[in-house]
Amino acid sequence: MVMDGTNDGRAWRDRKRYCWVLGLLAPACALLPSTFVRQTGIEAFWWIGPVIVFVCVPILDALVGDDGVNPPDSEYERLSNDKFYRWCTYLFLPVLLSGLVVAAHLWASSALDVTAKIGLAITVGLVSGIGINAAHELGHRTEKHERWLAKVALAQSFYGHWYVEHNRGHHVRVATPEDCSSARFGENLWAFLPRSIAGGFISAWRLEIDRLRRKGQGPITFHNNILQAWALSAALFGTLLAVFGLSIAPYLALQAAIAFTMLETVNYVEHYGLLRARLASGRYERTLPRHSWNSDRLVTNVFLFHLQRHSDHHANPARRYQTLRSAEEAPQLPAGYPTMIMLAMCPPLWRAVMDHRVVAHYDGDISKANLAPRLRKRILASDKGFIDAA
Repeated sequence: MVMDGTNDGRAWRDRKRYCWVLGLLAPACALLPSTFVRQTGIEAFWWIGPVIVFVCVPILDALVGDDGVNPPDSEYERLSNDKFYRWCTYLFLPVLLSGLVVAAHLWASSALDVTAKIGLAITVGLVSGIGINAAHELGHRTEKHERWLAKVALAQSFYGHWYVEHNRGHHVRVATPEDCSSARFGENLWAFLPRSIAGGFISAWRLEIDRLRRKGQGPITFHNNILQAWALSAALFGTLLAVFGLSIAPYLALQAAIAFTMLETVNYVEHYGLLRARLASGRYERTLPRHSWNSDRLVTNVFLFHLQRHSDHHANPARRYQTLRSAEEAPQLPAGYPTMIMLAMCPPLWRAVMDHRVVAHYDGDISKANLAPRLRKRILASDKGFIDAA
């Protein structure tokens, strides 16, 4: 049950206010492996990232449970203008980049074997993926400096085109067949990833070229948002390679690939099977909370700046993270994102957990869902409205 956050007539306060500082523990995880290995001598700590993200956090999620409290509408302006919340996202960036620099130093060292370096790259990649979430929050803002910080946050993953695609592509086309970032019912993660990665890249360039053309400019210009973001990545990677040597290149590439794969996997989770209805005019209905999967798990929402209150984010993208609400009408995930990511990686488990929830969301009429085209006939022919194999 979600409460509106009122406090029996007393002034409302954000009980999570200082918990948001804990979000800085996420990028700090990239600094933990070297410390733990040095203190204990246990080489397995180079792989601590997957343990924290996919074991520790899901356990905490299950123990702590849901948040259950929404900020009241009367507090919206005060919360939005409180600079404390903005600094929580700003401080994320130096911690994130510090972890990458330390990792680059360790990758260049002959003291680590290849197994340890790969484990460190995976840990850093998971942290970089969480860093994309900071870019997500900052990239939605109207303030110019925050938009630039969003590009800085994306530099580590070399995924700067997402800045354009997410804001001007995904948010416009979400929960429609035209959106490459909205997973279709019956589509497994491994089929979705290449479609989303390639589709997002192509879409971003088309959107940016169209924007520049309307301004009478060509694509090769300083004002191209994609080239700006890529220039930041090139400067970051170039500096690291110059300082630490070309031997770190494979690990830089690996951590970046893991980061954007985690991002696209989260996309898969957030909109699986959901579809906006097409109106008589031929346009799609406006985006509502029912078009995104929601999770109100307290622990992961603190670490992810309320990303899991995704239904309200898509219905009201201008809202800052601290003002997002959990809507009763939004379809609910059974767990937080780390657990759902693991399920998505195993398609049979994912279908067992999620397919019947999509069917229930549409009151048994699966024809209202966003169906994978190649499986459409098979899905509609199924008595239960979902398929046995994808």
